[in-house]
Amino acid sequence: MLRLHSRDSWERLVSNVSFVKVLRDYDDRALQYHFLNTSVSDVERVLQKERLTLEDYGTLLSPAARNCLEPMAERAHRESLRNFGYTMQLFTPMYIANYCENGCVYCGYNRTSDIHRLKLSMEEIREEGLRIAETGLQHVLVLTGESYKESPVSYIAEAISVLKNIFVSVSVEIYSLSEEEYGILKQAGVDGMTMFQETYDPHMYKLLHPYGPKSFYEYRVDTPERACKAGLRTVNIGALMGLTEWRKEAMHTGMHLSYLMDIYPDVELAVSTPRIRPCAVGYTPKFMVRDIDLVQYILALRLAFPRAGITVSSRESADMRNHLVRLGVTKMSAGVTTAVGGHTRGDDSDQFTISDDRSVADMAHMLESMGYQPIYKDWQQW
Repeated sequence: MLRLHSRDSWERLVSNVSFVKVLRDYDDRALQYHFLNTSVSDVERVLQKERLTLEDYGTLLSPAARNCLEPMAERAHRESLRNFGYTMQLFTPMYIANYCENGCVYCGYNRTSDIHRLKLSMEEIREEGLRIAETGLQHVLVLTGESYKESPVSYIAEAISVLKNIFVSVSVEIYSLSEEEYGILKQAGVDGMTMFQETYDPHMYKLLHPYGPKSFYEYRVDTPERACKAGLRTVNIGALMGLTEWRKEAMHTGMHLSYLMDIYPDVELAVSTPRIRPCAVGYTPKFMVRDIDLVQYILALRLAFPRAGITVSSRESADMRNHLVRLGVTKMSAGVTTAVGGHTRGDDSDQFTISDDRSVADMAHMLESMGYQPIYKDWQQW
C-alpha cells in the first residue's frame, strides 16, 4: 500500500525538517507499486471524495486514471470556477542577463554554449519594462542566467527597484538564494519567485547538472522554502517534464507543494508544468511526455490542490493552451521572448524555443472569446 501522508498528518512528518529530508525518507518503490495496482474503480472512488489526500493525488496520476479523464476534467472545471472564476492572469518573462556558470546539459545557457552573452544596463532594463507595459501587462517575471559574478544580488535588486516604478508585481526566476538574499530582493520590491527543481531524482539531477552552483541538489530543493521564510507573497515550483518519468516527477512536485502549503499557509503557492523544449545545445529528452500526460497531470493537480495556482507557459502550443484554459490553469504567459532584451531588441531565443508566440492582445482575445477575463493586475502593494 502507498504510504503517503494526508494534510492532517503532514505537519508531524515535516516538523523541524526540510523537504530534502522528506524526499530521503520516501520510498519510490511504493509509488510505482501504487501506480501499477490502482484500478479504475479506485479512481472513481477518489472522484467521489470531497477532499483529497496525497495518496488520492497519486491515484489520479496512475495509468488507470487515463480512463477517467472526462469526469476529472468536469470536476477540475468546477473547482476552478469555484476558486478563481472565469479569469486568467497574464504575465510575461523579462530576461535581463544570460551569463551562466552551470553545466546543465539540456539548457542553451550552459557555460560551454557559444551563444552571445549579454547583460542589460539599468537604462536598458527600464526601456524593456516600458515596452512591456505598453501591452497592458502589470505582472513581469525577471530572469537571469545563474552567475553570481555577472548577475549578483545587488544587480538584480537594482533592476527590481527600476521595474517597481513600472509594474505592480515583479517576480524573479534566478539562481538559488539564501533567506537573507531573498529578503534583500523583497525590500527592493520583489513579491514572488519561481524555482524549477528540474528533477527531484537525485541521481538524474547529478547527471544533468555536472558542475556549477546549481549542481548542489539539496540546496536547490530547499530554495522555495527559503523564499517562503523570507516573506515573499508568491512562490511557484515545478519540475521540467521530460528529464525523467513524468508520473514520478508529478508526484514529487505534489508532495513539495503540499509540504509548503501546510507550513506556509500565508504564501500563495503555485505549480508550473513545463515540458522541455529544443535549445542551443541540442539536448534530446529521454522521456516522452505526451499531451494527454500533461492534461492528466494538470487535472490531478487541480483536484488535489483546488486553491493552488497552475501556470502554463508558451512552451506549449497555442492549440494546447487554448484547450487547457478550462481545465484548471490560472496563469499564462503572453507576448513572450526568451532573449535578453528581446522585448526591445526583437532577438531570437538562445535558452529554448517557444511554441506559442501570440501577443498579449491575441491572448486576451482568445480568452475573451471563451468567456474568460484576462487579468493584467490582481494585486497592489500600498
